[in-house]
Amino acid sequence: MLSPLTRPLHGRSAGSRGAPWIIAAALALSACAHIPVVDETQLLKEAQGTERIRVYGTHGPLSVRQSRAVLARIAAEAPDADALQRHLAVEQIVAESPLYTGNSVRILRDGTETFPAMFDAIAGARHFLYLEYYIFEDVESGGRRLGDLLVDRSRAGVRVCVIYDAVGSLDTPAAFFDRLRSAGVQLVQYNPVNPLKAFGHYAPNMRDHRKILVADDAVAIVGGVNLSTDYESGLTSGGGPRRSDSADEVWHDIDVEIRGPVVHELTELFREHWREQTGSPLAAEESPDDAPASGKEIVRILGSSPKKLASRYYVSVLTAIRTAQSSIWITAAYFVPTRQELRSLEAAARRGVDVRILLPSRSDIGFILSLQRSYYPRLLRAGIKLYEREDGFVHSKSVVVDDVWSLVGSSNFDQRSVLFNDEVDAVMLGNSTAGQLRQVLEHDIAHAQRIGWQQVHEEGALERLKGRFWRLWEKLL
Repeated sequence: MLSPLTRPLHGRSAGSRGAPWIIAAALALSACAHIPVVDETQLLKEAQGTERIRVYGTHGPLSVRQSRAVLARIAAEAPDADALQRHLAVEQIVAESPLYTGNSVRILRDGTETFPAMFDAIAGARHFLYLEYYIFEDVESGGRRLGDLLVDRSRAGVRVCVIYDAVGSLDTPAAFFDRLRSAGVQLVQYNPVNPLKAFGHYAPNMRDHRKILVADDAVAIVGGVNLSTDYESGLTSGGGPRRSDSADEVWHDIDVEIRGPVVHELTELFREHWREQTGSPLAAEESPDDAPASGKEIVRILGSSPKKLASRYYVSVLTAIRTAQSSIWITAAYFVPTRQELRSLEAAARRGVDVRILLPSRSDIGFILSLQRSYYPRLLRAGIKLYEREDGFVHSKSVVVDDVWSLVGSSNFDQRSVLFNDEVDAVMLGNSTAGQLRQVLEHDIAHAQRIGWQQVHEEGALERLKGRFWRLWEKLL
C-alpha cells in the first residue's frame, strides 16, 4: 500500500485518509528520509569472517554436520553453488534471523485460496491467535465471517490478539472493534493518526504494512493479502471462485501458508511489535507439544522496520539480484525501484540473466501506472522482459531467483517499503517452492501483455510528462 499522502486505499474514496493534516505531516517527515546505500563489497568482506551458516530445526540449532547436509542439498539444486553460498553468508549478516529447516510451504493465490486457509487456521486454534494487518475488516468466506470466528475462539478460551494499522483500517466501522473487545479480543492500533492517542510515538507516515496470521505456533500465513473486503470480489457465497464479467474487480495476490519450526519466529515478531505499540503485557503462550518436522523447506523470516539502519528485505533482495546466475522473476504491485535496485536489475540482464517483471496494467492508484511505465525505456534497453497483467488488480509481491531462492511477503518493490513501513517477508530456499512460484508467474504471464518498444512509443507525451512528475515524489509513494 502507498502512503497517507497518496493512498485512497483499494480504489475507495480518499475521505479522511487523505486529510490535509496527514498529508502535511507525511511531507514534513519524508523530507529527511534517505534510501540506505548497500555496499555489497563490504558485506562480502564481513561475510568471509563470519561463523558458519547455522540452520535450525524443531529442537534448535542443527549440528555442524546436519547443517552442512541441509545446505549441500540446496546447493545441489542451484545453478551456481558458490553464488548461493555467498548470498547466504551475506544474508546471515543482514537478516538477523536464522534459517529453519523442516517446514512445509503452500502457495495461496488470491482471496479464493487465502481466505479459506486463514479461516481454517483461526477455527483450529486452541491456545492463541495473533493477527497483524494493514487493513483489518470483517471479511467473509464460505459463509463464515471473520468477526464471528474471532469471537468464538476468544469465548472458547483462546487468547486472540490483533494489531491493525490506524491508516489502513481507518474505514473499518468502530462497531466491529467494539464487538471484538466485548468478547475479550485484545486490540492494538498501530501509530494512531490522532496525536492525542499516540502516547509520545506520533509518526503518521510510519505504517504497519505487515500481514501476519499465527495460530498456536503451528501454522502461519504471510504475504500480500489484507483482511479486506476487496478480496471477496472473486468469491461466491460458498467460498469458491466466482466467474464475473467485471474482471477488474478481482485482486490477484499471493500468500504462503507455513507449518514448521520457523512459525515461532513470526510469533516472536508479533510479540515484539505488540510491546513496541504499548499493548498489554502478554504472558508466555502455551504452544502445542513439539511435533516432528512437517516438511523439507528451509525458510527465513525477514521482519523489516524503518527503525533499522537498512531494511532486511531491501538488502536481502539486492543481494539475491546481484548474485543471480540464471533467472530473476519478479511480480510487483507498485514498481518504484531505488537506484541500486534499478542498476542491479539492469546489470543482471546485461550479464545474461533472464529478468522478467510482471506488473499491473490497471491500478487502484491511477498515477502509479504512469510512474512504473517511466522506467520501461531503461529496463527494455537492458534486455529485461516486461509484462502487464490485464485482468484485475495485481497486488502480489514475489521474487524468484535461480529457481532456488524465493521471497513472498508484504514488501512492495518500492521506496516506501524501504523507508517507512514495517514489513514481513518469508525467504524460502529450494526448488520446490521456487517451482510453485514459477508456475504461478507463468500462469499470470499467460494473462498478460508483453511490453515492448511499440507500447512505449505509443504512450502519449502527456503520460510521459506524468511519469516524470511523479518521479519527483517517488520516496513518498
